[in-house]
Amino acid sequence: MEFFTVSLLNGVIYGLLLFMVSAGLTLIFGMMGVLNFAHASFYMIGAYAAYTLTPVTGFWTALVLATIIAGVLGMGVERFFLRRVHKFGHAQELLVTFGLAFIVAELIKLFYGDFPVDYRVPTFLNFAAFRVFDADYPFYRLLMGGVSLAMFAVIYLLLSRTRVGIVVRSAIYRPRMAEALGHNVPLVFMSVFGVGAAMAGLAGAVAGAFYTTNPNMALELGVLVFVVVVVGGLGSLEGAMIASLLIGLISSFSVGIDASLASLFGLFGAGEWAESVGGLMTVKISSLAATLPFLLMLVVLLVKPSGLKGEQA
Repeated sequence: MEFFTVSLLNGVIYGLLLFMVSAGLTLIFGMMGVLNFAHASFYMIGAYAAYTLTPVTGFWTALVLATIIAGVLGMGVERFFLRRVHKFGHAQELLVTFGLAFIVAELIKLFYGDFPVDYRVPTFLNFAAFRVFDADYPFYRLLMGGVSLAMFAVIYLLLSRTRVGIVVRSAIYRPRMAEALGHNVPLVFMSVFGVGAAMAGLAGAVAGAFYTTNPNMALELGVLVFVVVVVGGLGSLEGAMIASLLIGLISSFSVGIDASLASLFGLFGAGEWAESVGGLMTVKISSLAATLPFLLMLVVLLVKPSGLKGEQA
């Protein structure tokens, strides 16, 4: 029971963290058709910006400023890089963001070194929210989950219930009509990209204090973010939330399951035979934890190529 409870809590919180990062990428792709390979770089920029600013401004102000910095940089990327290659197609846009991702990673190493920095949860937030059996459960984990849920609610309501959402959708699907009505479509696109980058920056600023902030954090999380977007459905905010929670739970539970196919055969009296066969029969599920999200992606693509909540072409 303890394993189930702790794994459930950790899986949900980790899934919500994945959503915080993937939501921006989903927003950008759904509205602009740009698959931004450098999206996780804004997550890393947010973490390092908050780490740099916290001693000067305090934790909460650093979160706000890090989010703004990531958003402004995202708008700059769209204005001065993606807009220039947009006419050549999405492949060129992907290649540009691919190059930017490596440039950002090298710049981080140049200024901060190729090692983790000492970015920690502030003392006033470093306490237990409650006890789970014999262990304290950190309040900061719940804070990360709360920020993610708030982000989902704000973005969803903004896009579906306000005039801003109407303008954005009209700029995406009817750009000429939107321009005829006096709306600046390029500005809308730049703003959408900036908001997506800011969301990733906020995720990095919040999560970087709890997890390790290092020059490889964008690569480590970036791959999983793409898995989330594909599984949930390209452009679907609801799909991203479902996929994030699903992958978070799979990762959390699988790490603690010390069983194999041989264990399953053992239930039917064939355990010794399975152990003698070896190979995949004796591979522990815990050792496959990092592989399972990609296996899920392959299964979803085979069954429903558009993703769980994506629209069929």
